[in-house]
Amino acid sequence: MPFVAIEHPKCVKCTKSVYAAEERIAGGYKWHKMCFKCELCGKFLDSTNCAEHDKELYCKNCHGRKYGPKGYGFGGGAGCLSTDNGEHLSNVSYYHTKPQGATESRNMAMAPEGEGCPRCGGFVYMAEQMLAKGRSWHRECFKCATCTKRLDSVNCCEGSDKDIYCKVCYGKKFGPKGYGYGQGAGALQSDPAYNGGIGHRGAGVQSIGLTCDLNDETERDVSTSRAPVIDTSTTSIKAKPGQGCPRCGGVVFAAEQVLAKGSEWHRKCFKCKDCNKTLDSIIACDGPDRDVYCKTCYGKKWGPHGYGFACGSGFLQTDGLTDEQIAGSRPFYNPDTTSIKAEKGEGCPRCGGKVFAAEQQLAKGAMWHKICFNCATCHRPLDSTLACDGPDKEVYCRSCYGKYFGPKGFGYGHSPTLVSTKGESTMLFSEARPTSGVKSRNGNGCLRCGYEVYAAEQMISKNKLWHKRCFTCADCSKSLDSTSLNDGPDGDIHCRPCYAKHFGPKGCGFGMGAGVLSMA
Repeated sequence: MPFVAIEHPKCVKCTKSVYAAEERIAGGYKWHKMCFKCELCGKFLDSTNCAEHDKELYCKNCHGRKYGPKGYGFGGGAGCLSTDNGEHLSNVSYYHTKPQGATESRNMAMAPEGEGCPRCGGFVYMAEQMLAKGRSWHRECFKCATCTKRLDSVNCCEGSDKDIYCKVCYGKKFGPKGYGYGQGAGALQSDPAYNGGIGHRGAGVQSIGLTCDLNDETERDVSTSRAPVIDTSTTSIKAKPGQGCPRCGGVVFAAEQVLAKGSEWHRKCFKCKDCNKTLDSIIACDGPDRDVYCKTCYGKKWGPHGYGFACGSGFLQTDGLTDEQIAGSRPFYNPDTTSIKAEKGEGCPRCGGKVFAAEQQLAKGAMWHKICFNCATCHRPLDSTLACDGPDKEVYCRSCYGKYFGPKGFGYGHSPTLVSTKGESTMLFSEARPTSGVKSRNGNGCLRCGYEVYAAEQMISKNKLWHKRCFTCADCSKSLDSTSLNDGPDGDIHCRPCYAKHFGPKGCGFGMGAGVLSMA
């Protein structure tokens, strides 16, 4: 049986076969994806805005314009007379074909010489201007002079011939030539369009030089193409005074320019003046001598000098300073606090010198030097948490204050050092109650001892005042506080067990354990 090829459906627009990957369906017919557009306006369509009529496709606007109702009320607004049938859109070739090559010249007003678009010479208005080489270009004229590629601010390169190029054409025409500058590493770049075909000839000879005999002329061409002379000097083309690179004076082109200090530099020349480190916009520093430096060299030469301005705190930075300048910049420090005397009663209580705000310490309503603010006995440095104001208008640490002005007796030192070997009590007053002082009048003193109670040692119960030492249980002498205090009906104070023993309920269930008979 002979092979019969599968017949694919034909596109209604171009009558060519339509394959499944590119087909579009409307009205039972199939179109190519690129043919699926409006017959009048050339707009590409989809299933939502497509209208088919006699194997022709239209968008909804054009379909209504050509085949829709006409008359009053069918125009753009209510009451408008619409007679548009789309005849002015009959020239479909204008919408379906894309102009090839250069665009046709437009009728425009020509600008004076040197003021208009550099390519066509016409006036350039704000809505269509592109800037390059300090000149305004039409958006349509802003393209590469060689390959006519559309340009923008990213890929535009300004050539030395006052024209603009894309980066590829600029590199071909003005970039370096020779080994390493072609498409791959080690390739010979010698574009025949700008080098008269010599490089092309040399490259061809180089590729077949090992398999054929070469005459003298060809050998000279090969040797020339293998070892090209590349001029990398930035001073080969000198600029006008004050316009070139500030370092070498050569002309700076757009592909290699770096801006600093309002001047254009070669990328090779944009280095630190002292250490020759390559710079960029982040680490470059403009010096007052109209040159550029890295941050380190700038700090050494123009930055602040002295203590605290080097790598570490307190380190002396002396780069670029003479011995006299170093000696003059050293800070003067006079540790004598009595060198400036204050008026009587206003200075430091320890030395009598004047106290300034940066060194003052407050105690007992007086201002002290920070150096003088130490213990009067052991000379330990003090602060607001360790200082104790003594009655002699001096300051002490806590240990020395307790030693001189604290309570005395057994148990008030660092440890009770007196030990009895016979068993008798070593305390003169076992009850630890005061035995001397001023007796209170009218019964307003401590109920236990009768002496006056001061605010620093008072304890309160039932609106009565007690000494902290006397605030104990009347039976067992146990020290009490606000959580264990019980005021008895006898006017004295008791701990909870003793209060329950004397004044609590009695009988079964009220003893120490449940069900125990308590007769205490």
